[in-house]
Amino acid sequence: MATDKFSILYVDDEEHNLISFRATFRLHYKIHTAISGAEGLDVLRNNPVDLIITDQRMPDMTGIQFLEKTIPEFPNVMRMILTGFSDIGVIIDAINTGGVFRYITKPWDENELRMTIENARQVYELNRSNRDLMFKLQQKIEEQEQMLRLFIKYVPEQVVKKSLQNNQASIFDGEIRNVAVLFCDIRGFTSISEELSPGEVVSFLNDYYTIMSEVVKLYKGSVNQFVGDEIFAAFGAPELNPDIEMNAVFCGIKMMENLPKLNEKYRDKIRRDIQMGIGINFGEVVAGNLGSEDRIGYSMTGDTVNTGKRIETLTKDHPNSVLISESIYMKTKELVQVKAWEPILVKGKKEPVRVYEVLGRK
Repeated sequence: MATDKFSILYVDDEEHNLISFRATFRLHYKIHTAISGAEGLDVLRNNPVDLIITDQRMPDMTGIQFLEKTIPEFPNVMRMILTGFSDIGVIIDAINTGGVFRYITKPWDENELRMTIENARQVYELNRSNRDLMFKLQQKIEEQEQMLRLFIKYVPEQVVKKSLQNNQASIFDGEIRNVAVLFCDIRGFTSISEELSPGEVVSFLNDYYTIMSEVVKLYKGSVNQFVGDEIFAAFGAPELNPDIEMNAVFCGIKMMENLPKLNEKYRDKIRRDIQMGIGINFGEVVAGNLGSEDRIGYSMTGDTVNTGKRIETLTKDHPNSVLISESIYMKTKELVQVKAWEPILVKGKKEPVRVYEVLGRK
């Protein structure tokens, strides 16, 4: 059954046709009429219309020309055209350009026209329902994409991609990887934070994270964690790539080269140069998602990680230095200039470890 919410615009240059059409269909549909294409455009711009029915032969503007003009402004409106037998060939050729749903020969038969209008109404409702579904689907897709972009800010992008490809159970499977780990820490951050307001501390850390994370990404690494003023980055996990030791060392050098950007921005507020320390180690780790069913995080554990952190702590008395382990040095000694330190005992190790201070690239 039709509904009075379905609105029809009937355009015809013969007024008695307009009167007849209105009298025939006004009880079942909301009827608008116009005596020319120009008047029909005015009606469309000032009233909601679901279906246009127009005569073909009209002065100044034919029915096809009128329908063509409506397409850009009213793409979703259904369109029908009334025509005499002599114009049928023209109508058929112009159906695509005018977006015509049906054509009806004149004089129109009431029952035939009523059935055609009802058919147009059903198609219109179906199209509207499909548009609503597509709009809601697009909204859902945009929401999911936004959530994914936000998720990637918390979890390395490679981990997200891998988790989406695996089933729920397998995302907790760890794996043994040989990786280079890099720890970067600001020296004297506590005293720095005392000179800034809480908001300024957050702003400072965000600038620091941004500047240094861009370097990590440049050298094919991934930031594993931000902990206070410490950045923990890894090369070789979660994404496998070649030359991880070289990339880790070159990353450390570039991070130091980018430190002046941070100093330049905050020199007036902190009134002294910001200093960092970087420690780099290479070895075997267990990498994977750790946590519970409700909360997980990608992490790396093992002696390699602990030793890398201990090497970074050695820079407390040697600010703005990049220290590398013996395992890193053996893979990069042809690429960088270093100064060997005397073997030194670090927390958690029974034997002294050999470290090398990176002076620059060769």
